[in-house]
Amino acid sequence: MGKTFRIAVIGGDGTGPEVVREAVKVLRRAALKFDFTLDLHDYDYGGERYLRTGEVLPENAVEEMRRHDAILLGAIGHPDVKPGILEKGILLRLRFELDQYINLRPVKLYPGVETPLKGKGPEDIDYVVVRENTGDLYTGTGGFSMKGTPHEVAIQTSVYTRHQVDRCLRYAFELARARGKKKTLALCGKTNVLTYVYDLWERAFHEMGEREFPDIKREYYHVDATCMWMVKNPEWFDVIVTGNMFGDIITDLGAITQGGMGIAAGGNINPNGVSMFEPIGGSAPKYTGKNFINPLAAICAGMMMLDHLGEKAAATAIERSVMHITAHKLKSLAAGRMGYSTSEVGDLVAEGI
Repeated sequence: MGKTFRIAVIGGDGTGPEVVREAVKVLRRAALKFDFTLDLHDYDYGGERYLRTGEVLPENAVEEMRRHDAILLGAIGHPDVKPGILEKGILLRLRFELDQYINLRPVKLYPGVETPLKGKGPEDIDYVVVRENTGDLYTGTGGFSMKGTPHEVAIQTSVYTRHQVDRCLRYAFELARARGKKKTLALCGKTNVLTYVYDLWERAFHEMGEREFPDIKREYYHVDATCMWMVKNPEWFDVIVTGNMFGDIITDLGAITQGGMGIAAGGNINPNGVSMFEPIGGSAPKYTGKNFINPLAAICAGMMMLDHLGEKAAATAIERSVMHITAHKLKSLAAGRMGYSTSEVGDLVAEGI
């Protein structure tokens, strides 16, 4: 008998529980075939719990998550809860307190999936964005003065330490080496305007590259240029590394080039701790309970989780099954237009493993 992995499952809001159910279905099939065990624990964190109890996360939630090998998350966001409460109180709190300092976003076009990029195919869109996940404008450093008056001042400050930058860069360099493709790492920044923060990033980037990763080619792009090349020449990229704010923006651009939020998955990674995996799309509350939301992003998040946990053969089998149904089964990735229900898509992927 293989390893046992203790997994926290947070279905969350809206269609989150529906897509997570299909991801778990696929994970269970992979575990059966590849001889490992999943010890799954469900948590009701999300909007419904908040509306019922007034509590975003229970006091012991972070310590409870630390007892797991990984977290699988569905979606956070409830139409009856003011934006920011759940996102900060659940997502950002878990990311920060579990020190999930890498946001890992593969941008990969699967066969049969339409991309809005004219003339581009799966051979052109296959790269990874490494987004620093604990610093930048997201730290909450700043505040208001004279709020509500004509002279109101609002300040939100981008904050980075050399330690945060170095550990993110090292992860990105190591990933570029491990992928073994173009062996190229591109730093996405804005050194001509953000002359303090991205001066730090650029100096650290070149110092580390020269000293520890001479086999990895280094490139630099301003963030606006990065966006242009992601559309015009995505085949140029291998691994992109960037700060939290820019990473938040360019990964959504990457998602639409690979077919949209129905297929895009990501990981919040602590290489030495507990990591959390999730579909990139939101909770889509208008589709709740209709059984036609696309679960592939959640299934791919589960795939990323297995890869991270070392079950690489199982992860590869899931990805191959997903690629088969995108190429030969699904009519579209859009909700309600796939030609199959949510649960049927989960069945197809599970059967293909």
